Amino acid sequence: MLKRLQVPPAPQRDTDTSWRRFLRSQAASLLACDFFHVDCAVTLKRVYVFFVMEVATRYVHILGTTTNPDGPRQHNKPAICSWTSATEQTTSGSSFETGLASSPPRSTPSSNTGIKVVKTTPRCPRANCYAERFVGTVRREVTDRLPIINEHHLRTVLYRYAAHYNHRRPHQALQLAPPQPDHPTAEPGYTSIRRQSVLGGLINEYRYSA
Repeated sequence: MLKRLQVPPAPQRDTDTSWRRFLRSQAASLLACDFFHVDCAVTLKRVYVFFVMEVATRYVHILGTTTNPDGPRQHNKPAICSWTSATEQTTSGSSFETGLASSPPRSTPSSNTGIKVVKTTPRCPRANCYAERFVGTVRREVTDRLPIINEHHLRTVLYRYAAHYNHRRPHQALQLAPPQPDHPTAEPGYTSIRRQSVLGGLINEYRYSA
């Protein structure tokens, strides 16, 4: 059958696109989203956090928190990213997917395809590696080192950390540059550097001194 269809042997299939090559070529239009949970030290409630990451830039959007991830909850937020025109979404699966599918990319206003939702297999972290990497980072740097009082406190901490993550924190995949730097990055060997504490000294940011 392979000979009849003129399909060459495997070593000669140089035109096939590998999964890694496909992801790299499509990274500019990929979004990774996921939940992670944080247990509050005072209220003893488990709060679920929903976030979206732009794979190409590693820019993270904290979309909201809830103690009931199975029920509908509105998230008053900006657009999911520069491609989405929706102004609010829900954490319930069907409503969230419907909202995404009906939101065409802003970069192509004439496109009618919208956003296609692809679900990853449960308990397969490598299938959603970019989002899982962020979950590990935010746990190691913040939530595992800071007692969270309640849901409001968690939102305040995460929004501040997201600002640090997006604008100040260096990323290896971006040649040690932040996803969207809001000031010139301090170069090695520069003698006049100012340190700024974030989240009560849990994290430090560095910039050129004036």
